[in-house]
Amino acid sequence: MVSHNKLGRFRLLAGFGVLLAFAVIVLGAYTRLSDAGLGCPDWPGCYGHLTVPESGDKVAAANQAWPDRPVEAGKAWKEMVHRYFAGTLGLVILLLAIVSFRNRRDPAQPVLLPTLLVGVVIFQALLGMWTVTLKVMPLVVMGHLVGGFMTLSLLWLLFISTRSWAMTPGQGGSLAWLGVIGLFLLVGQIMLGGWTSSNYSALACPDFPTCHGQWWPTMNLAEGFDLWHGTGIDFEFGILDGEARTAIHMMHRVGALIVGTYLLFLGVKVARGDYAASMRGVALVMLVFLVTQISLGISNVVFGLPLVVAIFHNAVAALLLLSLITLVYLVFLQRQAAFNRGGR
Repeated sequence: MVSHNKLGRFRLLAGFGVLLAFAVIVLGAYTRLSDAGLGCPDWPGCYGHLTVPESGDKVAAANQAWPDRPVEAGKAWKEMVHRYFAGTLGLVILLLAIVSFRNRRDPAQPVLLPTLLVGVVIFQALLGMWTVTLKVMPLVVMGHLVGGFMTLSLLWLLFISTRSWAMTPGQGGSLAWLGVIGLFLLVGQIMLGGWTSSNYSALACPDFPTCHGQWWPTMNLAEGFDLWHGTGIDFEFGILDGEARTAIHMMHRVGALIVGTYLLFLGVKVARGDYAASMRGVALVMLVFLVTQISLGISNVVFGLPLVVAIFHNAVAALLLLSLITLVYLVFLQRQAAFNRGGR
């Protein structure tokens, strides 16, 4: 049997992983929004080095080896710091998996999630490599973003599943389904956000609430959502025309309206309902993140995509997702408590 102290240390390590994963998402957004995704044209090093080449001879050699990507130390350091944090996160996840395997005979020790996380982080590393080698291909960049959110979500689920929750029995059958639907909708919206960013479409509509002065501007949906354009293309700064980018931007706005309305309904329903205090508290936190996220999205358009606002838009999206995951998790705990006492 694993002692309470050992499980507590495992939970602390998982919590550290959560913080690291959140930092990696924020740093990834900073790197992407600073147009530094190709700050290092190779992977996993930078111009053949473990750090950014800055001495005269190393810079000259790097410029000769990569003449189409001369060294820009500022962008390169942004990319490498992101990689350093991601690499550290990978080591933490590996350690979690090792500890969970060693303690696998304890019924309180999660084993499946840490093992799954190892697979996710390996695939994330591949996506990070392909982001560089395929020159920020939108499909890969979006996948890399979604993988980062998945890593954070699984770590958070691991963290909250290793603590005790005082739950009163409750029905919550319909609420469980409402929460799961909300998760699917929010993940879809995050994917749309990643597609918008990776195709440089955040400013395709310079005004709000209209777009180019119209409620429904001319758009090219087919081109905007063509996922594959082939390889050998430099996708930096985007390759789509204005109508395609407008289509992407508008679909992200429509998605925000749908998801925002749904989560507002769900959050108010739980916050004002006869549910456990922990569930109502999480619902209120989710509503705060939701309002903040909508405000940041509007500010991105109105103020011309300020870097700080755009980064916070990514960060709050992650926090909104974690709050919804927590709410759904608590709903299922409440249902389990009811089942254990003979409920349905």
